[in-house]
Amino acid sequence: MSTASSDQPVLSPAERRREQRSWYFYDFANSAFSTTVAGVLFGPYLIAVAEQAAVDDRVSVLGVAVAPGALPAFVITASTLLSAVLLPMLGAVADRTARKKDLMAGFAWVGAAAAAGLFLMTDDNWQLGVVSFLVANLCFAAAAVFYDSMLPLISTESERDGVSSRGWALGYAGGGLLLAINFVLVSFPELIGTDVAGATRISLLSAAIWWAAFTVIPWLGIRNRPPRDVEPVAGGVVQRSFGQLWTTLKELRRYPVALTFLAAYLFFNDGIQTVIGQASIYGTETLGFELGTVLVAYLVVQLVAVGGALAFGRAAVRFGAKPVILFGLVIWMVIVTVALVLPAGQFPLFLLLAVAIGVVLGGTQALARSYFSLLIPAGKEAEFFSLYHAMDRGTSWFGTLVFGLVYQVTGSYRPAVFALVVFFLVGGFLLTRVDTRRGIADAGNRLPAHLA
Repeated sequence: MSTASSDQPVLSPAERRREQRSWYFYDFANSAFSTTVAGVLFGPYLIAVAEQAAVDDRVSVLGVAVAPGALPAFVITASTLLSAVLLPMLGAVADRTARKKDLMAGFAWVGAAAAAGLFLMTDDNWQLGVVSFLVANLCFAAAAVFYDSMLPLISTESERDGVSSRGWALGYAGGGLLLAINFVLVSFPELIGTDVAGATRISLLSAAIWWAAFTVIPWLGIRNRPPRDVEPVAGGVVQRSFGQLWTTLKELRRYPVALTFLAAYLFFNDGIQTVIGQASIYGTETLGFELGTVLVAYLVVQLVAVGGALAFGRAAVRFGAKPVILFGLVIWMVIVTVALVLPAGQFPLFLLLAVAIGVVLGGTQALARSYFSLLIPAGKEAEFFSLYHAMDRGTSWFGTLVFGLVYQVTGSYRPAVFALVVFFLVGGFLLTRVDTRRGIADAGNRLPAHLA
């Protein structure tokens, strides 16, 4: 059986390391958006702006009355539903082109430009913020498809867990660094002659600039590679891409292990992304903390996540990625259960919860990425990762929908957070059904050293 690397030029370890170092920096770049914008500031700021426009505590979204507090969750849900349609088509295009890094950078820069539009969301103009975030979040997910699809091209099977974990660790370091700067701005807005709202808008803009600027490093440092093992499909570019996508969807039956993992990932990643995306709202609206206080907790998450990602990567080398991910999911279930009963105003307890999140956050996501890369065949990296990213970080749809609906019905974020335990239970159960050795063999990849 052929291996995933049999038809590409053999790179020396030094050459791989050089490209890997450049690759890490896209995590460093895009974490500014996922942290400062999607994770912390966008939700509470959108709620504040929408409340100014609300009539009877509701705003109209396409004719539907929506509580301002539920608006961020529904916006993320909408962007993810769009991603589910668009990303697989992009994946089909990506595997037919030699310009993956250029497409990654292009989507990143368009997304950063859209994110910069959040700076203009003032007074009661919440609609501009919704549109800007939708475009930015779609581009964030699209760029990640091309980024993650390069992981199998720059690393061997035995290197995947470590490379993916180091990328996530650097991402959390970068996201934490910018968040620390923004924490100072939001906590002491008088330092720059503005108020909290103005400092929040400047912080949103800084994330867009950071994302765009540091994307230059992987764009310059990673080589483009010709497509591999692409089956000929008649027609123009768009028609060929749809044809290749249809072929891939049919061929999923040949990779049942990868399909089972995708189902597991759909559930547990939706839980993770919803916790992270709604944590700042839970902290401000339910626990009664000021936004600056929540930023401190989020900084703790970022700092601890650096070590957590590296520790999970080392554990995966010894025990394998699957059992380490399952361990992380157990911790996630404990976290959402504690959030149900966490007393309001108790910052030390909130900080302990942040530490627990930091330990498992980077590790579970990094290992999910590297584990999935072992289950996909050569030449179809972007197509498979496009399906993966239709369910990925910052774009979960089912979790945010459930969260928003539970809040809409109960008026409380506590049961909304606790409802997410179902996602970790179902995702963990499905993950136990994944046969790692069979999946790697089905994809034609080599066993990592710890399984050989």
